[in-house]
Amino acid sequence: MRSGYVAVIGKANAGKSTLLNVLVGEKVAIVSPKPQTTRDRILGVLTREDRQIVFADTPGLYRAHNALTDLMMRTTDDTAKDVDAILYVHDGHAGLREEDISLMKKYCNLQLPVLIAYTKIDIMPKENIPPDIKRLSDEGVNADVYPVSARKGQNVRRLEDAICALLPEGERVFQEDIVSDRSEKFMISELMREKILLKYDKEIPHGVAIVVNTFEKKENGVYDINLDIVCEKRNHKAILIGKQGKALKEVASFARQDMEKFLGAKVFLTVYVKVKEDWRDREGLMREFGYHD
Repeated sequence: MRSGYVAVIGKANAGKSTLLNVLVGEKVAIVSPKPQTTRDRILGVLTREDRQIVFADTPGLYRAHNALTDLMMRTTDDTAKDVDAILYVHDGHAGLREEDISLMKKYCNLQLPVLIAYTKIDIMPKENIPPDIKRLSDEGVNADVYPVSARKGQNVRRLEDAICALLPEGERVFQEDIVSDRSEKFMISELMREKILLKYDKEIPHGVAIVVNTFEKKENGVYDINLDIVCEKRNHKAILIGKQGKALKEVASFARQDMEKFLGAKVFLTVYVKVKEDWRDREGLMREFGYHD
């Protein structure tokens, strides 16, 4: 059996979390079209008879604008130093820039095996793929490139087999039925944040933290969940709530449906919105909300 850890790294919105969920076969990371969707390192575990691949999904590479994004970038770089291989995810649909090549070279220089997942091939001209792969080779990016579509499942199994071939022989790290290192409570907070990312525009979703105050399964099988949506400005709170509370009711209903699907049970959800000015630059509040080294 082969087993080991693989860091999933790439620029923000490259499709890392979508690819991780497809590889693992279950939703272990939230997904949205907005950058900075992933804030934490999340492990997703793929187990088959002959392999166990532990993927470490990392925050998308992004220029830091506050203490939170600075922490996210440190998380990504620290993760890359403590794995058996690196899966660099590149958005093929977005083209290939000098910055992309520089980032790939940076991780190839860590003296670890590297594979490149060239994603979103289902929504781009196929004739663009060979020139991009040739350019990477000509520019000295020393890694095999696998064009894939996570959404369509194209070439995903070939990519998985290639990743497995890079890992050492060894025993399983996790039990066979484990798919993530994260708790149900953590996933509940992430599902709420995912729906906020999908519903609201501009800066508001990125300035939000979710605090789960109550997560309890009652005797009748219903989960009682009470959580706070913490934002940075009072006008953001007004937008999150909406006229007569309509926006908040809609996003809470949207989130509750996914929570029930995830937990396999009914959910009684209570949501409040609170303001903590500039919490993304306040170390004490970041720690309180679960963001720390």
